[in-house]
Amino acid sequence: MMNFQLTLRSMFERGEKLFPKKEIVSRTPAGLFRYTYAEYARRTRRLSSALESLGVKRGERVGTFAWNHHWHLEAYFGIPCMGAVLHTINIRLSPDHIIYIINHAEDVVLLLDEAFMPLIEKIQDQLPTVRAYVVMSDKSELPETTLSPVYSYEKLLETGDPGYVYPDDIDENDPMGMCYTSATTGNPKGVVYSHRGVFLHSMSMGMADTVGVSESDVAMPVVPMFHANAWGLPFISVWLGTKLVLPGPAPTPLTLLDLIESEKVTLAAGVPTVWLGVLKALEEGQFDVSSLRSVLCGGSAAPRGLIKTYEKKFGIPFLHAYGMTETTPLVLSSRLKSYQQDLTEEELLDIRSKQGILVPGLEMRIVGEHGDVKWDGQEMGELLLRGPWIADQYYNDSRSAEAFADGWLHTGDVAVIDEEGNVKLVDRTKDLVKSGGEWISSVDLENALMAHPAVFEASVVGIPHPKWDERPVAFVVLKDAQAAIGKQELLDFIKDHFAKWWLPDDVVFLTEIPKTSVGKFMKRTLREQYKDHFVSAV
Repeated sequence: MMNFQLTLRSMFERGEKLFPKKEIVSRTPAGLFRYTYAEYARRTRRLSSALESLGVKRGERVGTFAWNHHWHLEAYFGIPCMGAVLHTINIRLSPDHIIYIINHAEDVVLLLDEAFMPLIEKIQDQLPTVRAYVVMSDKSELPETTLSPVYSYEKLLETGDPGYVYPDDIDENDPMGMCYTSATTGNPKGVVYSHRGVFLHSMSMGMADTVGVSESDVAMPVVPMFHANAWGLPFISVWLGTKLVLPGPAPTPLTLLDLIESEKVTLAAGVPTVWLGVLKALEEGQFDVSSLRSVLCGGSAAPRGLIKTYEKKFGIPFLHAYGMTETTPLVLSSRLKSYQQDLTEEELLDIRSKQGILVPGLEMRIVGEHGDVKWDGQEMGELLLRGPWIADQYYNDSRSAEAFADGWLHTGDVAVIDEEGNVKLVDRTKDLVKSGGEWISSVDLENALMAHPAVFEASVVGIPHPKWDERPVAFVVLKDAQAAIGKQELLDFIKDHFAKWWLPDDVVFLTEIPKTSVGKFMKRTLREQYKDHFVSAV
């Protein structure tokens, strides 16, 4: 067989040549911007040419500090196709972490949204490797700024060559991008993606038994493009010529529903907190969402009740999946097998609410205290992964040795696996509640609580206890803050599903549960705030 290099250039050029008439829709501060793949390709080549004129060389990192829009999509291919490395920076991190990852990656140019100029101005003196700032904006003139040297993205593009020729000698194992994990403790950890890894991951995204992205789809990545490559949707979409809808800065549930209705979105991807917010808006308004063939949900476990409501009340197929920054990210996809169609509704929901089966191309182990766990859906262990789009180390980080021991990625996720190979995440290793020497799954309790019709969000955390080591406490946000729902009603609602000692010792009602930069519940904050909850009660 030919030694054909698997690089982003061939993916980009396929979309450019075969689908020049297809459309990309981008929501910007000025409104909706539309253009074709042909126009996108010319602008992307201009960007590569312009970056080269700024002195960007092969292997150097170019940071992006931006929302999901057409400028960011141009960077997604324009940077790696010229041989440089796309570094997507999480805009929601603390200033200290932003400084750390820009310096750790040694970014030489920073592409940023105009709205983020004040933030970067405050820290620019602490970014010694950054040689230029490029501001992405609808406006022809930039506002006054201390950033220097600073360029208007649009004016810089005018200097670029629309016929810029990409190098044909990039090795498939060369880095094309990098992203840092949103660390809960310590500094974020950098993950480097190769051209080969993204190429193969994109192939997996197109499989009918995984996500099944196709040319006929209208794809809307709600998951940020600065988070795990927006789950790979921009890459596979450009490759296949899929119409893309990019929801832009800080989209609200109403924004998303308006875009789904007006652009006839068929596939949208986001974390559970996104779909909880969209569901609330759906229940309060009138929207035509009949175009949706699926919502893709990952990032954390989706509540069983959320899946059921989307599918039964609104007729929207709900695809549960799992991945990590370290896995590019697709690992598990919850699909029914052909002989499982005749199961009862509850049995089907049991399967659909799990993270699913391993996607083709990867290998997996679930390892407990005594080795690989039984496929009985009961025995817990840590999920271990390896494969062609799984990282094998963190970028210049001593923590690699533990996380990638023995040739496997140790995910830190605790899981069980049933006889059909369906994996269910039980918890993060650090989020399991250890009470009296026994383990309690916070995820199972959260999903049960969120099945109550009055509950909007629920997070369960292990709080130090003088007798039992830890006891679970539920933190709940109600859909209606004025609802007359009490602690006992919620405990009675879930009591038949768990052993008595699993039930939370208390329910604390909040107006909002703190979340991480990628929309996950910030349990560490709750633990710290309520660490004396039981001690003070004694």
